[in-house]
Amino acid sequence: MTSYFVLGLMSGTSLDGLDIAYVELNFAYKQWHYRFIQTETIDYSEAWQEKLSNGITLTDEALLKLDKEYSSYLADLTKNFIEKHNITRLDLIASHGHTIKHRPDLGYTLQIGNLPEFGNSFNIPIICDFRTQDVALGGQGAPLVPIGDRLLFSEYHYCLNIGGIANISTEINNERVAYDICAANMVLNHYANILGQEYDPNGRFAAKGILDESLLIKLNRLNYYKQSYPKSLGREWVEKEILPILKKSNLNARDILHTYSIHIAQKISENIPANSRVLVTGGGAYNDFLIANLDKNKKWIIPSNHLVEYKEALIFGLLGILRFRNQNNCLKSYTGASKNHSSGKCYF
Repeated sequence: MTSYFVLGLMSGTSLDGLDIAYVELNFAYKQWHYRFIQTETIDYSEAWQEKLSNGITLTDEALLKLDKEYSSYLADLTKNFIEKHNITRLDLIASHGHTIKHRPDLGYTLQIGNLPEFGNSFNIPIICDFRTQDVALGGQGAPLVPIGDRLLFSEYHYCLNIGGIANISTEINNERVAYDICAANMVLNHYANILGQEYDPNGRFAAKGILDESLLIKLNRLNYYKQSYPKSLGREWVEKEILPILKKSNLNARDILHTYSIHIAQKISENIPANSRVLVTGGGAYNDFLIANLDKNKKWIIPSNHLVEYKEALIFGLLGILRFRNQNNCLKSYTGASKNHSSGKCYF
């Protein structure tokens, strides 16, 4: 088989909802090609946002209960999407789940929603839980999308995703290199919530704030930025390293949004050389204030809304296909694992 009709599911750390992309992926002339057919973002209710946000604090027993509940919830949302769009051809479903814990330095990562309550709900192959095997092999378990960047978007020097966490991937000496740059919308949304919004629309709140140089200096001095790749970030790091610094600043939310947005723009710009063509996706691509503060000596390319919003769901569809074909979908060059491998739990 060279043409696959797939559902890719992605739930990011920014907690904005579940992205579902129904796509066709076709392997022809030694190249993968993609086509979006139907896409939808299903917003999380306040109750689900709270459950997912607080998951990191739960006991093992309570977390298992949440995992089962979320797995069933994902199955219901997926079935509703299939029925709503009258999807009749579907070769497999690939789901990321939702990250609750991510400490590869301690040898574990946890994405809920990958239990049999989800996997056994359909009569087609289900591929999920993509990160665990990589961590077991000594890798970061993140980022996972770079193989898709290589296979689908090789015309760009860099692929940048500004989601809950900002990350990039590129080719260096014929190897794919990728890593998390800094926390992004995870922090911005937190302070937008204080102002009564789910997120900062177009960066309007940030634009009305004032830069605090001392806070910016403290953020830029964080030890993570001195580390070499492969490296990755999780909510634990944000809550331990970022939020306490921002809280101690005693600034109002607009000034924090302004200063932190400048911080994100600086960190992204520092990691990409001049004259690079950069594909920019993720919710941060819509943040006009953030984008305006990126270095002007690079070409920042913001594609169609479909690709901005659903690139990760698309690529998880591709990761699922590669796993189904028993081809490598995770490379040691960017995760730091002991070997390249084909990652993902399979329900057939």
